[in-house]
Amino acid sequence: MTRDRLKNRRPTIYDVAKHAGVSPSLVSLVLQNPVRVSEKRRNAVQAAISELGYRPSRAATTLASSRTKSIGLVIDDYRNLWFVDLLRGMESVLTEGGYQVMLADSRPGANRISEAVDGLLAMHVDGLVIAAEPTLSMLTGAGVPTIVAGWRNGVPEGMDLVTNDDDAGGAMAAAHLLDLGHTRIGHLSGSGGAAAHRRAGFTGHLREAGVEVCVVGEAGGTSEEDGYESARWLLEHHPDTTAIFAANDTMAVGALGAIRVRGLSVPHEISVIGYDNSQLAKSRYLDITSVDNRSDLVGIEVARRLLARLEDPAAVPQRTLIDPALMVRSTTATAPSSSAQPSSLK
Repeated sequence: MTRDRLKNRRPTIYDVAKHAGVSPSLVSLVLQNPVRVSEKRRNAVQAAISELGYRPSRAATTLASSRTKSIGLVIDDYRNLWFVDLLRGMESVLTEGGYQVMLADSRPGANRISEAVDGLLAMHVDGLVIAAEPTLSMLTGAGVPTIVAGWRNGVPEGMDLVTNDDDAGGAMAAAHLLDLGHTRIGHLSGSGGAAAHRRAGFTGHLREAGVEVCVVGEAGGTSEEDGYESARWLLEHHPDTTAIFAANDTMAVGALGAIRVRGLSVPHEISVIGYDNSQLAKSRYLDITSVDNRSDLVGIEVARRLLARLEDPAAVPQRTLIDPALMVRSTTATAPSSSAQPSSLK
């Protein structure tokens, strides 16, 4: 039996079994848990699937087992490029196990995260990844294994958490600017756990060196527009600023816009550092110095942890920190000579 003979109908699991010379139950086992099948018979089934163009019914698979082979991912802003690498890292692990990721954006509206979680649970996902600011009830009452990705406010100790070491990343950015001789420094921040840790690491390292930093926007958002407005305010009220550290690359792009409008040059008159090492920072045109938070590795570890939690729901929760790295590019340079004396920005 070939694909041509089945062109007027969809091939079934029975067609695959007949073509491979095995039982339908063995085909089902290959689809659900291929490692339990010998390589020879697994290859025969997979060859038959490929030749016949068979696509398993997710509904049938769900009925045949207690799992839907789907994972829910809740993010808080689809414009934040951090989620792109996070998702890519997760999928690199989950697809090998036959899982698909179902994405929900919780950005619009105060109750959207609750609605996003409820929507995913209504679709009977096997597990949840929360990459947004959750409530305690979402973390403890979901009824499925739940992993938190990235620093989030109010996450209890008894939760699995995988995140970049944002405190260390913020300190890296501060150390880089100090090494370049900058002492009149501003920080564009935002609300949320990740921004808070980046802010703490950055300001803490500078204060240990005796340098005060002007923090702007810590109660606001972290979009490009937020970065533009915060940088505009900073440069208007502290025109002697020679370096800006933004909470993410998107805000850094906004800061570059505000700097251009003011007629300043980067990096000769003012240096800019972003965070996330996103495609924006890597682009040859922007070429932004940025802290690499290795969100792809965060995604890989999140997926591994979730699969382990599915196999052993009683496993002890863990907190994993992924080490960051500073990627120096063309938006940072030695401080202008006129900035040699520390300032006391408040």
